[in-house]
Order: sequence, then structure tokens, then C-alpha cells
Amino acid sequence: MISLFEMESFIEAAEKDCALYEEKNFVTRMEVLDQLEELLPEANQPDKLPMLKSRAAKLKSELEEIDIRLFQRLRATIRKGGYTRKDFKDLIHEYVDLPAGCTERPEEIGYDNLDVFVNGLSSFQIMPEQSKDLEPEMVFYQKTPARVVFELVEKSHFRKEDVFFDVGSGLGQVAILVNLLTGITTKGVEFEPAFCAYARDCAAELNLSNVTFINVDALKADYSEGTLFFMYTPFKGEILREVLVLLRKESLGRKIKIITYGPCTEQVALESWLKMESPAENNTYKLGVFCSF
Repeated sequence: MISLFEMESFIEAAEKDCALYEEKNFVTRMEVLDQLEELLPEANQPDKLPMLKSRAAKLKSELEEIDIRLFQRLRATIRKGGYTRKDFKDLIHEYVDLPAGCTERPEEIGYDNLDVFVNGLSSFQIMPEQSKDLEPEMVFYQKTPARVVFELVEKSHFRKEDVFFDVGSGLGQVAILVNLLTGITTKGVEFEPAFCAYARDCAAELNLSNVTFINVDALKADYSEGTLFFMYTPFKGEILREVLVLLRKESLGRKIKIITYGPCTEQVALESWLKMESPAENNTYKLGVFCSF
């Protein structure tokens, strides 16, 4: 357990650190906020340090307010058509380092400061409650790490005429990020109505007219416009096989790409009508990029 002296020293140093109050120092601010989250319970000791607890809470509130204003400003710029394509990537680099080779932790999913920053761009922070039970072979929703979306964009070599589908789009982050990074039309297919509504609200709040979310079973979706399809293992077994049958039919009229993440990669790799462009190296949490013949 941290000593009371160490707690007071940490808070005092943070209070005097002017750099923490500069918008650009987002990551450093996150590190201090994480520390304060740990310190506040420690200070909850009757009759010992109520003043210290009050100082920590005040500092935490001030730092959080800086980020609230930061993200309000960035969202307003995006709504007006700013920060698209390269400008959006440059914006990310201004606040958060994006290391070369985004998948540094191939054995696990892993989230980092990039995810925290991207989450902040949405004013809808609380995940909605599911309203429908998952059907057998459907997989519980888990957000795709932001660094994986950046890697996906780098490996997919998008063309301006491409239409990107996120099959099992959840809260919509992948489709929204791909649109901001590339400018192409993106669509999300999502079984859960509450998730789909949340994603639509996020896209509307950023005024992204080329981002659409469709509340439909993946087996009943219309994929006729799609040229690239992403799946972060939204389902497995027979459902995955049937969706791949649908995508194979689409490939008879045009070349398509399928990008996978998670356990579904192994099953997709068995499809004889697909060629693996980017080796997944038999690793669950590396992107698999497949192209139809």
C-alpha cells in the first residue's frame, strides 16, 4: 500500500505540473488520472486525510474537464468535414503514438491509449444494454482494438470506389474509423438493435453521411454493394459457414476481400475460393487478409 506521504507528494507534483493542463499531453494526463483513480480509495480513511482526498478529487475533475473540452472541439471539427483521411491520422498522431506494426501483442486482444482517445471522440460513452438474446453460435460482442483498425486500413489498400462492410459491427467503431481514415462508404451489419441504434447515433453526431448501420441478421443482409468485408469473429460454426457461402456468391460477380480478426481466421483460411494475402501466422489475434480468385 502506498504511504500517505507518497500520496501527498504525487498529488502536489501533479498540481504543479503545468504540462498536464496542455491539451496535447493527453497520454500523460491519462497516466495521472489512472494513478488518481487508485489513490482516491486509499485516501478514504476517516479522520486522516480528508483534505488530501479533496485535493485529489479536484485535480481529477480539472484534468477530466480538459479532455471533455478537447473532444468537444474535435467532434465539432469532424462534424464540419474536418479531420478526414490523412488529416484524421495526423490528428491521432498529435495526441497518441501509433507504433509501427500496430499488433504488438499478438497473443491477446489488448487495449491501450489509442482506444481511450478514439472512445473520447464519441459523446456516447455508456454501452447500451442488449435487448435480444444471442442465438447459438453467435459470439458476445467485444470491441475491436483501435490499433487493429489502423492496421486493417494499411493492409487493405482501399480504393475510393470501395464499399466496406463490418459484419457484426457492434457499437460501430470499426465502420466509423475506416470512414474517417479513408473517406470510403462503410456499412455495419448488426443483430442487436440497441447496438445498432448506438452506432447510428455516433455516426450522426459526427455528421458522417457515408456511414450506415443496418439492424439485420447477417444471414439476411444485402451484401451486393460490398467489396471489402471485416469480421471480428461475430459468430462461428454453421452461421460463419453460411455467411461465407453468401460472400462467395458475391465474389462470382466481382473480386472481394475478407479481413478477419480472432478465431474465425482459421475457418476462413480453409475456404478454397479465397487466397490469403496477409499471413495470419497461425495466430488468433493477427489480421488475416483474404482475396477472392
